[in-house]
Amino acid sequence: MLVVILAGGKGTRLSEYTNLIPKPMVKVDGKPLIQHIIKHYKSYGFKKFLIAGGYKFNVIKKYFNNDKEVEVVNTGLNSLTSKRVYNLKKYLKNQENFLLTYGDGVSDIDLNKLIKFHKKNKSILTISVVRPPARFGELKLNNNTVTRFDEKPQLQSGWINGGFFVVNNKFLKFVRNKNEMLERAPIIEAVKTKKVRAFKHESFWKCVDNKRDLDQLNHLIKMGRLKSK
Repeated sequence: MLVVILAGGKGTRLSEYTNLIPKPMVKVDGKPLIQHIIKHYKSYGFKKFLIAGGYKFNVIKKYFNNDKEVEVVNTGLNSLTSKRVYNLKKYLKNQENFLLTYGDGVSDIDLNKLIKFHKKNKSILTISVVRPPARFGELKLNNNTVTRFDEKPQLQSGWINGGFFVVNNKFLKFVRNKNEMLERAPIIEAVKTKKVRAFKHESFWKCVDNKRDLDQLNHLIKMGRLKSK
C-alpha cells in the first residue's frame, strides 16, 4: 500500500528553522522529522512513499535523491492540502486504498489495526483521532476554592484529527482542482455519505507546530516515548 506524506507547507510558526528548510526536514533527535514518520511506516512493512512537496521542495528531493523507495513530487508552492492530493491523482488512480499523513506529526499508532478497521467498516476515509493535549494547567474548583490542579494534562473530552488516514479511491471524487484544505470541503462532504470512520488512538501522538512543540518532541523521543513496531 502506498504511503503519501503531505510535506509542502511553509511552516511559518517555526520560522527560525523554516526560513532555510521545509518543516518536515527540521531535525528531531539528530534526523529529519519526516524520517521518524517514514521509519514508523517501514516498521509495518510499507516500502513505497510518495512525498507531496512544495515549499523548498528541492531540499526534500535532494535528501531522498538516492532512496528508491521514496518519490518526491512538487505539488505547488502555495497549494493547500486538498490541491496537493489532487496533483497526485495520477499516482493514486490505481490504488484501491492508500495511506496519507502529514509531514509534521509522529505517533506510535498501530497501522495494522488502523487498516483492518478501515477495511472492516468499508470506509471511504478513515481518520485517526486523538485526544487534544492541553496547553495550560487544568483546575477543578468548588466555588472559589481550588480542589485539584493538573499541570498540562491530556484533555479527556473530545477528539481531534490525528493525521494518520487510510483513504479509499472513492474518496478522491471529493478532491477537486481547487486550492482548498482537505480538512474543509472534501472531508465535510465525504462525511455526508456516512462512510467516514474514526479510529481512536489513545497512545503516543505529537504534532510539531512551533518551537515549543519541537523541544517537547525532542525530549519525549530521548525518553523513549516514540516506539515503532
